[in-house]
Amino acid sequence: MNYPLNMLDLTHTLAKNYLQTNEYWRVLANLESIILKLSAELDENYIRRENNVFIHRSVTVFPTAYIGGNCIIGANTVIRQGAFIRGNAVIGENCVIGNSTEIKNSILFDCVQVPHFNYVGDSILGYKSHMGAGVIASNVKSDKSCVRVNLDGEIIDTGRKKLGCVLCDFAEIGCNCVLNPGTVIGAYTRVYPLNNVRGSVPQNSIYKNSDNIVSIQ
Repeated sequence: MNYPLNMLDLTHTLAKNYLQTNEYWRVLANLESIILKLSAELDENYIRRENNVFIHRSVTVFPTAYIGGNCIIGANTVIRQGAFIRGNAVIGENCVIGNSTEIKNSILFDCVQVPHFNYVGDSILGYKSHMGAGVIASNVKSDKSCVRVNLDGEIIDTGRKKLGCVLCDFAEIGCNCVLNPGTVIGAYTRVYPLNNVRGSVPQNSIYKNSDNIVSIQ
């Protein structure tokens, strides 16, 4: 099963070999060990800090940002003031991690922007995807049961109590949206602001609300 991976350009992440061969929630479940394996393949342009933090020399990190253990940050990425990277994160090249944005146990492909007051937990953000200000990728259900995902109409129990969203390539999420656990947003899809999104949203769509999803193909 390659959905939603058929809407992700895996050449834009260091984790491509793992995502090609595993269900994406299993990759997130093993992200710490994957990061340690990937770190052994990094070139001399990556600087190793304490707690297995590997940062490319060209990365800009503001003084008030926090970067926790087991983390790789690619070239030309900017980590802005007050950013909180809790750990177990693979962040690609040319990304923006903005003020008061929190990242936890997630994979961000190249050119991802989460620039203002975002929470990204146990999630995958595809190439050139973007979250508007205040977007939350919720990763735990209120009843603490395991997260199920809807992949092309098939409902799958992931066996994980913590699982956020997948934003496929070029997805655009409007300000102050909540993406419920297990949500998948298709490639080139745009979600209007102030939405509460769950389930699977098709690629090449405009999500105005749950009852009004317009194809832009």
